[in-house]
Amino acid sequence: MLETEALEVREGVDRETIEAVQAMAGKYKHGWETEIEMDYAPKGLSEDIVRLISQKNEEPEWMLDWRLAAYRRWLQMVEPTWAMVHYPVIDYQDQYYYAKPKSMAVKPKSLDEVDPKLLATYAKLGIPLKEQMLLAGVEGDAEPRRVAVDAVFDSVSVGTTFKAELAKAGVIFCSISEAVREYPDLVKQYLGTVVPQSDNFFATLNSAVFSDGSFVYIPKGVRCPMELSTYFRINAENTGQFERTLIIADEGSYVHYIEGCTAPIYKSDSLHSAVVEIIVKKGARCRYTTIQNWSNNVYNLVTKRAIAHEGATMEWIDGNIGSKVTMKYPSI
Repeated sequence: MLETEALEVREGVDRETIEAVQAMAGKYKHGWETEIEMDYAPKGLSEDIVRLISQKNEEPEWMLDWRLAAYRRWLQMVEPTWAMVHYPVIDYQDQYYYAKPKSMAVKPKSLDEVDPKLLATYAKLGIPLKEQMLLAGVEGDAEPRRVAVDAVFDSVSVGTTFKAELAKAGVIFCSISEAVREYPDLVKQYLGTVVPQSDNFFATLNSAVFSDGSFVYIPKGVRCPMELSTYFRINAENTGQFERTLIIADEGSYVHYIEGCTAPIYKSDSLHSAVVEIIVKKGARCRYTTIQNWSNNVYNLVTKRAIAHEGATMEWIDGNIGSKVTMKYPSI
């Protein structure tokens, strides 16, 4: 059910602050939902759910083993209490860990086969998924810039634009689930090298249950011919989103990656627990821009980290203007 009630206000907050926050909340433009039939995994978290997610993604055995090791480790961990954030106790058995539009039961071979409702959702958000169209806000007085987009809806990637054109430059840009199947050697080499499985409570949870996210590989000496962008949309109520993003800029390469997100406003809360790993090799340059604009019913508890090798440049632009609670400690 969509949320229409007033904001909950803590004792001691002054009137001016309350009015400012209420004004901002009233301007949230992305709190609508897409009415679409969904396929859910059973609610709650167990080894069976981890196996189900792996099966849904058609993963090889090594990836399932990686997930199960993380899940068993997570069972032994305790949620952190040291952070200066306050939120109610999260019931991890009262979440859906996998939600997929029924129209995506068969993976579309092209964007032309994607459910029109999903295409309309991203168009309404200003994220058109037609390659001849431009991302809202990137067209200026100079020559318009094209942006390749990976669109993630709840637990699955809807589609990725400009893959063929990027491939001509040797650039790999696809969903992480596709990368596990199609580029296993690269994924094995880099997955968990920046944020290990057992890094922290939420990163370990993500390692067990991540369902999609983006994968980027820029070959040696290549300047990515266009900006890359991923847009994450939580649509289903009481559903967690656990994307995994892995970006590798090989020696002497360059890439600009942009990330955005929104969600409907529901009465029940949702958990967003992402992991982003960025590897910037010798002499390479990566610009990572992320704008977090979740609705005020999303707990945003994420781990994002980069490693920069000799002579590398890592530019990190991180804006957080939404969510109910955000706990994020980006580092390089």
